[in-house]
Amino acid sequence: MNKYLLPLSAAVLLLSGCMVGPKYTRPTAPLAPDFKELTNWKESDGWKVAQPDSTLIRGKWWELYGDPKLNELEEQVEPSNQSLKIAEANFREARAAIRFNRAAEAPTIGTSPSISAVRDSANQPYFSPSLANNGTGSFTLPFDLNYEVDLWGRVRRTVTASREQAQASAADLETARLSLHAEVAIDYFEVRSADAQKKLLDDTVAAYRQALELTVNRFEGGAAPESDVAQAKTQLDAARVQASEITVQRAQYEHALAILIGKPPAAFNLQPIPLNLQPPAMPSIPVVLPAQLLERRPDIASAERHMAAANEQIGIAQAAYYPTLNLSAAAGFEGSSLLNWFNWPSRFWAVGPGLSETLFDAGRRRATTDTAKAGYDSAVANYRQTVLTSFQQVEDNIVVLHVLQTESAQQHEATGSAEKALQLFQNRYEGGVDTYLQVVTSQTTALANERNDIDIMRRQFEANVLLIKALGGGWDVTTLPKL
Repeated sequence: MNKYLLPLSAAVLLLSGCMVGPKYTRPTAPLAPDFKELTNWKESDGWKVAQPDSTLIRGKWWELYGDPKLNELEEQVEPSNQSLKIAEANFREARAAIRFNRAAEAPTIGTSPSISAVRDSANQPYFSPSLANNGTGSFTLPFDLNYEVDLWGRVRRTVTASREQAQASAADLETARLSLHAEVAIDYFEVRSADAQKKLLDDTVAAYRQALELTVNRFEGGAAPESDVAQAKTQLDAARVQASEITVQRAQYEHALAILIGKPPAAFNLQPIPLNLQPPAMPSIPVVLPAQLLERRPDIASAERHMAAANEQIGIAQAAYYPTLNLSAAAGFEGSSLLNWFNWPSRFWAVGPGLSETLFDAGRRRATTDTAKAGYDSAVANYRQTVLTSFQQVEDNIVVLHVLQTESAQQHEATGSAEKALQLFQNRYEGGVDTYLQVVTSQTTALANERNDIDIMRRQFEANVLLIKALGGGWDVTTLPKL
């Protein structure tokens, strides 16, 4: 027996090294040498072989803002956020799929022991009663082995594809984690901005109430017409409406924060913390942001791994064109009674290979292969689009931060001028030089500028957070020059 099994085993080992289908090579990705909004833009139509890596340490980038309350909220995301738990469960599911598919690399062994007794009927048709017996017993303990020889790499490619899917799932988990932490930071600064707006409007309502009282007194004293009273009351009511609207917006962002940290809104309360109207202290932007920083983005890593898995599907589909070799074996003991069940003469065995090949399937395998190739092309396009979108997000937020830095200084000057003009018109009105319409106009202008001042700061914080997110989660500010 050995002289036949040894050549067969050698042939199996030789053939199991074959693999059909394309070898995966990471496609090129669109690349510019520098970011346009930081340096002089250089046209480049080249494509670069990128090296996505979502395993780089990003750290607690939100601590760069130096806000203890923000740090406290961020720390509650990972243990409590349900969306993150979904992504983590998907990752564990993908890892389990690797073990499931890897099991096909080993043989399957099973057993089905049975005990039966049979007695022939002496009265059955066409049967001689003299041949009837009092019953026979059958005691069987078989062990079956089945193993598919991976001649063409179908099993190996399936394992590889599942491993790449698990890596993509891990990157998706990182993407979810990064997005949720960024969302907490954005919503937190939205709440603080709303608090600043509310404080401004509450102070404005108090000032307009005093202005209304002054106008009523002047009207009662005959120094002002009734129209001035109507205008002052209109201004006061309009400011109250704006204050109420800000209360709604603030509540909605507070509710969003509650959900992000895994709490029902009723169980979460964030005390008002207005933004300081001084220029905000935010993490500095590195002077040079090399395009390679985009390779830290987990969504790019995920797209690349999905692309690699799609490539394996082509090989799996093409393996169906080739014959399948299965090795099967059976061995065990079979006896007529418990006394001779496990005797050496009761042993039995059988072994042999089986080869199968589909001769005609009306184009099913070709359609499967074409589907796999189309899926790979789609994955490549998605990978490149993800890279392009990453560049856009970085460029967008860099230019926003640059422009808002200038805009903020301009707005501070405009706000100061509007407040000064308001004070001048109020003094002139009280002195009887100007009408109250001038006061109303200057009040409206001053309030609009003060509110815009706060909104610009909110936008600066938001763009800063979005830039960190676009870069894949922060940078090491100790190793890069500052702007």
